[in-house]
Amino acid sequence: MTPIGFSKKFDFPTEVIKEGSISVVVPRLEVYAKGLWEYIPSKAPVFYNPLMELNRDIAVLALQAYQKIQGKRLLVCEPLTGCGIRGLRFAVEVRGVQKVVLSDINLEAAKLAQFNVEFNKLTKRVVVLNEDANLLLSRYAAPRRRFHFIDVDPFGSPVPYLDAALRALSGGGLLALTATDVAPLCGVHPNACIRKYGGRPLRTEYCHELAVRLLMGCLVMTAAKHEIGVEVMFSHSTDHYIRVYVTAHYGARRADQSIQKMGYVLHCFSCFHREISEGFVPHLRGECPECGSVLKVAGPLWIGELSDHGFCSLMEKETTRRQLKNRGRISKLLFLIKNESEASPTYYVVDKVCDKLGLPVPSTMRVARRLGERGFETTLTHFNSRGIRTDATANVVKETIVELAN
Repeated sequence: MTPIGFSKKFDFPTEVIKEGSISVVVPRLEVYAKGLWEYIPSKAPVFYNPLMELNRDIAVLALQAYQKIQGKRLLVCEPLTGCGIRGLRFAVEVRGVQKVVLSDINLEAAKLAQFNVEFNKLTKRVVVLNEDANLLLSRYAAPRRRFHFIDVDPFGSPVPYLDAALRALSGGGLLALTATDVAPLCGVHPNACIRKYGGRPLRTEYCHELAVRLLMGCLVMTAAKHEIGVEVMFSHSTDHYIRVYVTAHYGARRADQSIQKMGYVLHCFSCFHREISEGFVPHLRGECPECGSVLKVAGPLWIGELSDHGFCSLMEKETTRRQLKNRGRISKLLFLIKNESEASPTYYVVDKVCDKLGLPVPSTMRVARRLGERGFETTLTHFNSRGIRTDATANVVKETIVELAN
């Protein structure tokens, strides 16, 4: 595994951009823009997406929060690095990072990443390789060679990299996954979701939450094969992708404990009733207890918490200490995620209920406040600005909305 050579010459147009605390050379994307319908980053010879800056900002905050919990120097890996911007930000912006290993199977990407390493004078702490991601991770699967943090941020699904990433993660290590194939996870292409993630999606108003839970469910079952249990630290659904951060814990007992948090979501498309069925082996009712319609099933998927309250608090503290371009948006996102971290699974979208009932749409805050006055736990959700998490039944939610809409 010899690091790739350094070159100042590239056969494509480039430009220098600044993000966070670093400056890097990236492809000049406007050269490849031929139509509004095209996904321009995929057209460039080296992948770089400026719209994922928020994703990278949050990754820096999460890694710093994790480092504070661990209190040790970290070995970090980004096996799908592109131009190297994410890994370089880890090296510069996260205190306690000892070494970063970057790699990309695309030779041009590896060359550009190496250029950016030298451009930022980080050659003593950052290594760039030109390797297949799974091959690279497998080289680090032996005990005492494993990484403390692995960030898998592919174009599409992270599933092809799960086995290798889990094996290359140290006990208690942090794994971050991005999934941009949201359409299958949200039920637009259900067969694709079943093939890739091993669970059935549903096109409900809370499908983005189901997407996160399906990704988590796939991760739990993949980890269990290696007798690894996982603990969710943070997750979010933003723009065109979903993202999860989990810690891995070795041992059959920990794997069994994770599997116990698998289950199913049953949904009635007629009356908005939904319920959770716990357990990997289903015991599912066929009819809705409220209206008698046929219940549709999503899963198997993760039914545990989607974020850790304390971890969110640490990320919030880090946000206040940093000058991030997206700091306002991140602060709002963290506030919502922390508040909903221990709330009931699934949420109700006020507009969707009103559309079904043919009612004018009341304020989301008014609906949440009224449910609270009636004695139910309620909180807003980052998944949808019009969504409300509550332990109230669907009938109670509808009654409340009807009351406020008239």
